[in-house]
Amino acid sequence: MIPLNLCILPSYESDPGEHSFWKLVTLPKVGLIAFVIISLSSCFGFLDPILSLFVLEKFSLPAGYVGLVFLGLALSYTISSPLFGLLSDRMPNLRKWFLVFGNLITAACYMLLGPVPILHIKSQLWLLVLVLVVNGFSAGMSIIPTFPEMLSCAYENGFEEGISTLGLISGLVSAMWSVGAFMGPVLGGFLYEKIGFEWAAAIQGLWALISGLVMGLFYLWEHSKTRRRSKAQNLIGTEEEQTALLPNET
Repeated sequence: MIPLNLCILPSYESDPGEHSFWKLVTLPKVGLIAFVIISLSSCFGFLDPILSLFVLEKFSLPAGYVGLVFLGLALSYTISSPLFGLLSDRMPNLRKWFLVFGNLITAACYMLLGPVPILHIKSQLWLLVLVLVVNGFSAGMSIIPTFPEMLSCAYENGFEEGISTLGLISGLVSAMWSVGAFMGPVLGGFLYEKIGFEWAAAIQGLWALISGLVMGLFYLWEHSKTRRRSKAQNLIGTEEEQTALLPNET
């Protein structure tokens, strides 16, 4: 891709940004979204080393059919990503809902992958494939809005609009995704060996559950803060209007 990008991408001249990478990562909203990226990336990485082992052991499928099981996740994510990207651009207010509910649906999917024994649901191949398809859509729902949400947060906190800020956000997203891609297979392989696939998938789903709940609480707090600020500004405006209407005393 590098030679192709050199040929087709336009050249931009950009001055170094005034704000540092550390100022970016210390923003609370950016930090929470970074946690979301790590959890979602680890969910993807979790499946790489152990899902095929589980399918071969549980359903005794030929090796060639195992790839078709993975196709359910990959195909649904491929279809859903452009759709949620378009919706995120056209309707920015939906991003927060995508992030929260995408994580919660992902958590539910991992509870049902095994399924977790406390649900007392029999493990069946059709259920596994269906859960992977839904997981692909929920992943697209929650992963795609992370970049624009980080970018808008940076702009709201004084970062200049330009290539330097885009580079900071892009680097952070890539770094957090790589952290999750490392943690997912390591944690998944360890848990699979110790407690089996069913409980390992449920524990992995807790990451997405926690990140979804934390983001939901943060957005509620942010909404409450915005409403209080708006009421205070309206009150100040009303007092100024009333003062202007009072007759001048000589």
